[in-house]
Amino acid sequence: MPKTSNFINKLRNSGLRPTKQRIKICEVLFNEEKTFHFTINDLVKKIKSETSDKISLATVYNTVHAFRKKEYLKEISIDSNQSYFDTNIKDHHHFFDTSKNKLIDIDNKDVGPIKINKSIPGKKIKSVEVLVKIEDQ
Repeated sequence: MPKTSNFINKLRNSGLRPTKQRIKICEVLFNEEKTFHFTINDLVKKIKSETSDKISLATVYNTVHAFRKKEYLKEISIDSNQSYFDTNIKDHHHFFDTSKNKLIDIDNKDVGPIKINKSIPGKKIKSVEVLVKIEDQ
């Protein structure tokens, strides 16, 4: 289980003051034994179920986005209106179950080689992530 000092360091490294509310957000995000996917609203509900402390939506939003910028979290854009965040920051891919609005990890070994035939002058590929949308039959 990570220590509070680790949370404080993550917050400070992200440019955030380590308040009681932000430390609680860290506990929910980084105390999990396994990684998880969430929307901002999912995270707010989870925090509210675990504490009686008041934490504003803006605080959760700003903290999550500061962590994303520092690459403590990954953001997976489903479409222009919907993003999920992932506590697993290693390279991997996802299924998105449109019937359940749920992300499911796909290990790199389960996706064949991907060849990109186009390049953009002055740019290099940082990573390639596959998002496969699935639905009930």
